Parts: sequence; C-alpha cells; structure tokens
Amino acid sequence: MTRNQFIAILILLALVFVFPNIFSGSYILTVAIFSGINAIVTMGLCILMGYAGQVSLGQAGFYGIGAYVSAIMSLKYGIPVLFSIIIASIIASIAALLLAIPALRLKGHYLAVATLGFGEIIYIILNEWGPGGPSGFGNIPHFNIFSIEIKTPYQYFYLVWLIVILLLGFSLNVINSRIGRALRAMHESETASASVGINIPELKIKVFILGAIFASIAGSLYAHFVTFLSPSGFSLFYSILVLIMAVVGGISNIWGAVVGAVIITVLPELLKNFREFDVLAYGFILTVSLMFMRKGIVGIITEKLGEKRCSR
Repeated sequence: MTRNQFIAILILLALVFVFPNIFSGSYILTVAIFSGINAIVTMGLCILMGYAGQVSLGQAGFYGIGAYVSAIMSLKYGIPVLFSIIIASIIASIAALLLAIPALRLKGHYLAVATLGFGEIIYIILNEWGPGGPSGFGNIPHFNIFSIEIKTPYQYFYLVWLIVILLLGFSLNVINSRIGRALRAMHESETASASVGINIPELKIKVFILGAIFASIAGSLYAHFVTFLSPSGFSLFYSILVLIMAVVGGISNIWGAVVGAVIITVLPELLKNFREFDVLAYGFILTVSLMFMRKGIVGIITEKLGEKRCSR
C-alpha cells in the first residue's frame, strides 16, 4: 500500500467515524449500510475484472450462497454468526473452485455466459429448494460477537464499514504486491505472462475464489442485517447492478468499487418516483459510462490530478 493510499484510508475511516453523528436517521444509515455491503461485492468484481481481466456475471450466485448458508447455519444449527460467515465463505470458495476449473478455460463473452449460467443455477436452487422457496424465510439471528448483539442501524453501520475498510486495505496490498503485478500482466497478455513464468491457470483460480469470498462475506452481512431472505435478491439483475457499480466508479481502480457502489445504491433512493423505470435508468447509466467514462469516475479524477501534477 502506498503512502497516498494509506492516507486515503485514514480519511475514509474518519468519515465513517463521524457519519452517524451527522446523519443519525435510521433510514440514511440503512442506505449507507447497503452501500457498504455492495462495495464489498464490487471490490471483488473489480479485482477479478479490472485487474485480472476475467469477465464474471455470477457474483449474485456467490452473494446468495453467503447469505443463505450463513443464515441457515446460524438459524437451524445454532452456530455462532461469526463462524457461520466463515463456513459460508468456505462453501462459496469451493463453489468458485468447481466453477473456475472448467470455466476459466474460456475467455471474453464465453466466460461471461458461463458465469451467468452459474448465477442462474444458484438462483433456481434457492428458489426451488431454499428454505421457504420463493417466499423466503425470516427470524435470522442478528450479527453477534460472543454475547454482544449488533442489530441497530447505528451499530451495523460501523460493523459493515469497518469490514469495508479492512477489505479495502487488504485489496490495495494485494494489488500493489507481486500477485497484483502478475494479475495486471495477465490482463495485458496471457501468452507474455506465461512466458515469464506466471502460472496463469493457478492465478485465475485464486482471483476467482477471492472474488467469491468477497461476495459471500457481503451476502452474510446482508442476511444478518435484514434477517429475512428470499431468492429475488440474488437474481441476474443483482450481478448486472454490481457490474454497473464497478463501471461507474472505475473498474480498474479498487477505490472505484467503493465510489460506484455508494452512487448506484443512493441513486434509486433519490429517484423513488421513477422506480418503474429503474431497468432503463441502469441501462442508460451503463451505456453512458462505457461511452464517455471508460475509466469511471475515480479513473477520471485520478487522471486529472495526474495531469495537474505534470503541468506543474
């Protein structure tokens, strides 16, 4: 992690600390919590697509695995929530491994279709065989650490955003490490990367599992906050929504995941009166971003700051 990135994380930590004291309403805090949860999923996608160049439309599947497994483990088997989240992440990792071995032999659109199919399979399983079927199930335990239960929006806001900051720091360290350089090299040219000794299949599998773990953690946090789950929240639409968040923020910049997640989560709340046109709105945002902001908001800001430094 560079010095500037460390300073940026400290600034984000300070903003998180003061935010509930400025915006104390439960509704605003709830939107902020969902922004943080979405940011975790989007970070995993940014590492997978923006740095490794692997297209995925199956994040909703891993998100659903994390939510359902964690909820079932804690509700039906009485396993502490923290351990339920860990178990869910392990199962999501296994699912990612089983998907990655055959799917990552594919590239581009073919890989996108394969991951899309995986997401739809998970959705069908949850819909047909999940607890409560299409109607879902409730009474999921709140997040708890030993005897401390975290259930109010105020408490959960700090929990979610602390995890966001920890995963953000972890992601930045990965990106700036030898593995991160290998990911960027693989993105540019798999043939050239393999020629200098990079194990492409192993690297692809590892980054795919990492993206699945991020989505699983986010799903678990979602489940123990809302305490009710139904399959409708884990459809293809959510995978596309996460993709829009990554593109808008900047898919090649891990900070873009946070910025894009916050913007796309908050935007529907500002446009409540036009919710029946949400699909059209998301499609328009994605098209405009791809046409005029290919580097995303964070990418554009970073580029402009770089130009100003060079002009000096």
